[in-house]
Amino acid sequence: MHKYLRTIGFSKISTDRETRQLLDTLQDRCRGEARVVRTSSGDSFWEIRAVMGKELSIVMSGYVDTDGKLVRDHYMPYIEEQDISSDVYCSIERHVDNEVYSGLLDDVRVGITLIFRLNNTGEYLERRQRGLSTNTRGVQLTGFCRNGKILLPIVKNVQQAALSKVADKAREQMIEAARNGDKNAMETLANEDMNMYNVISRRMMREDIYSIVDSCFMPQGIECDIYEIIGDILEISMRKNLLTGENLWDFLVKTNDLPIHVCINEADLQGEPKVGRRFKGTIWLQGSAVWEN
Repeated sequence: MHKYLRTIGFSKISTDRETRQLLDTLQDRCRGEARVVRTSSGDSFWEIRAVMGKELSIVMSGYVDTDGKLVRDHYMPYIEEQDISSDVYCSIERHVDNEVYSGLLDDVRVGITLIFRLNNTGEYLERRQRGLSTNTRGVQLTGFCRNGKILLPIVKNVQQAALSKVADKAREQMIEAARNGDKNAMETLANEDMNMYNVISRRMMREDIYSIVDSCFMPQGIECDIYEIIGDILEISMRKNLLTGENLWDFLVKTNDLPIHVCINEADLQGEPKVGRRFKGTIWLQGSAVWEN
């Protein structure tokens, strides 16, 4: 059973058998809407988006066997968003075991290579089959969270906010220079990190960690697309799973200056969400590639 089905309103499903029954029903209902694409290996890949509510669905995919049957081997929750999170170059790589793809982003705002699960694989394979460009002009990132908390914001005056933006911009430029081989930039970043560690260590003796760490985007565990985030809530909306009636929160969260949408079941959120407050949680990162024309 997929751990993140509850994030789109299926919290009552608790066994693999219930999951299979749900997916079989949805697959039969949407069979005529399947997108079928011939892959480079000669197999036929299919993809179905079973709608659960407004811009809310489950994406199922697999292969077509010799009898023409749609064999399912992958599924995941999906929320359609319009906000572009990043416009830097994105490379797309296939997983070794099946037709599942991940995207890789080197966005200097985060400081690490972001890896996310591509959720418009069918569109990607179709463009490649037709000889169209698979270069991206942007990526729409979405995080699915099973347990989140609302934190109070860190209050900053106008001068502090302006200085913080200037410092962030300077650090982004320094990271970019270091990636291009600038040894002075590498040394400067190493010294800054050491100084930051010393300052934080002293402050933690008398302050709470969440009054020191404004935002973060940090890999979590052994899976490459799971991240721990803290960020400011910019927008809030409520969605509903029409099959189960469960309510879902959809937050636009800005973390490390990177805007992403975070979806969480209303029952899994601690605290009262408001614009201006912060969100903390562990997310599974997805992304939709926006293609060049």
